[in-house]
Order: sequence, then C-alpha cells, then structure tokens
Amino acid sequence: MRLTLSVLAVLAALPALAEGTRQLDAHEHGVGALNIAIDGTTVVMEFEAPGADIVGFEYAAQSEADRSAVDSAVARLAAPLDLFVMPAAAECSVTLASAGLEGEEAHEDHNEHEEHDDHEDHSDEAGHTEFHAEYTLTCGNPNELTEISFAYFGAFENARELEVQIITGSGAQAFEVERDAPVLDLRSLF
Repeated sequence: MRLTLSVLAVLAALPALAEGTRQLDAHEHGVGALNIAIDGTTVVMEFEAPGADIVGFEYAAQSEADRSAVDSAVARLAAPLDLFVMPAAAECSVTLASAGLEGEEAHEDHNEHEEHDDHEDHSDEAGHTEFHAEYTLTCGNPNELTEISFAYFGAFENARELEVQIITGSGAQAFEVERDAPVLDLRSLF
C-alpha cells in the first residue's frame, strides 16, 4: 500500500510539472498527454488534450451542436478501455472514470474583455479549452499488461500524438505515441 500511495503522489504531481512546461511551450494542437501509474493490480491514468483535438474547437460551446459535441466527447472519454485498449488477458476493469471540459469559463471571461484596448496583450492560452479525464482500473492479471492499443486516435480525428508518462515500481519512462503507430509496448517496463 505504501508504494501505491507513493506512485499516486508522483502521478498527482505530474500535471503540475507538465503545466509548468506547458506555460513555457507553445500550445500544440494534435498533442495530448496521458500519465499512467501502475502499482500491482491498480492502474491510475490521467488524460488531457486540447479541445480542438477532441471536438474540433477550443472556444466555449455556443450552439446546440457545440454542446452536443462536448457531451458526446465527455461520454467517450468516460470509457477508458474503449480508448486505451489493454490486452483481454490482463483482465482490467474500470473502477473509476471521470471526464470533463476545463477552461470554458476562462474563455467566456476572456471574451467579456474584448472591448478593452489591450485585448491583444492577453495570453491566448487563457481562451483554450482542454478535456481532462481521470481513471482508475483494476487488472486481475497485471503480468499480462503487455501493451496499450490507442483506439483513441480512431475516436478523435484531430488527435495526432499523445505524450505518455508511465510510472511503475521500477521507475518512470516517457513515450510519444502517434496516430500512425498507435500501440505502446509495455513489456520493457516490468
């Protein structure tokens, strides 16, 4: 249990580290992030992607079609094993899944200031929406967790790449998984 708490603490810190990096880097459409912590039979995942990657826009949902696209995307993101496919032999099941859109309010607030002369000086990042999801899985046979197939790319046509960070009892590794090579081999992690 002590290792699980340690791994979860590190996983919890990854978004803060990534946010610091993201503040320095340019916003890049087509690129999302997936953080994974594996400890025994527990797999914890955290996912983030720009709104443009998931629904094709990053402004606050304005029309009924926009709201419907967001609702549909949130429903798809709430089914992690449909997007991040684990081998059946690993016997993974979802114990917790939550997904949502973040940043929409910041964009609406940003638009209220359009009449200001210094509007162009505002950070463009404030107006970007981002989808965020968190998952906890239990895998009955974690030794069979040999790969992840990313059906995510088939579900979201604007997604091009996921930056994946994986933490296990043996350490942490980072990978880039791309649309044209949507399978991540995990055998080297154990």
